[in-house]
Amino acid sequence: MSRRLALAAEPTADVLEAANRLLCQSGVLAMPTESYYALGARAHDAAAVRRVCTIKGRREDKPVLVLISDCTQLTSLATDIPRAAQILMDRFWPGPLTLVFRAAVDLPQELTRGTGTIGIRQPARPDLLHLLHHVGPLTGTSANRTGHLPMRTAEQVLFELGEDVDLVLDGGETKGGLPSTLIDITGTVRLLREGPIDGQAIRAVLKESGILMPDQPL
Repeated sequence: MSRRLALAAEPTADVLEAANRLLCQSGVLAMPTESYYALGARAHDAAAVRRVCTIKGRREDKPVLVLISDCTQLTSLATDIPRAAQILMDRFWPGPLTLVFRAAVDLPQELTRGTGTIGIRQPARPDLLHLLHHVGPLTGTSANRTGHLPMRTAEQVLFELGEDVDLVLDGGETKGGLPSTLIDITGTVRLLREGPIDGQAIRAVLKESGILMPDQPL
């Protein structure tokens, strides 16, 4: 059965160090996000990311998104930050917006699945941001088997995945809801999935900044 530690709004040094030690050994932990619990592994650790995919039973052509604490962590993940991305980050991060960037060349294949791109998000949850600041970028795919419902409590994660994950960080019950809005900014800006931030809000910000013309679709 997995070890379980409480993740406070300002996590203790002991909890952060325990998580860091585990992740440095290609460990996988479960952690709360704004919506559901997620499976966290170091984004640059191919063996750990592979474990995440195995735990989920994820099909081999589906990329894995990454969570970051702030924009300084983008440099090891993305090759460039287009103006559209900077505008959307300034307006909607931290928050439920995942941006698809051109991926750095040294990222594990398990993250990108041959797409050459990487989905990245800065979550709006203080305890998780503290964790990410301390340990670096982590995978953020939901903590559930593929085809099963995502989980909102540490108890559910322990029951379903307790034999597979190494540590569960208990941040209480999460809110659930829609997955993040997904925007591809690697070329022409494209709305791939509408979530808590609707396409109209994205379009308005980009038109105001001159990225989109008044009659240009997203």
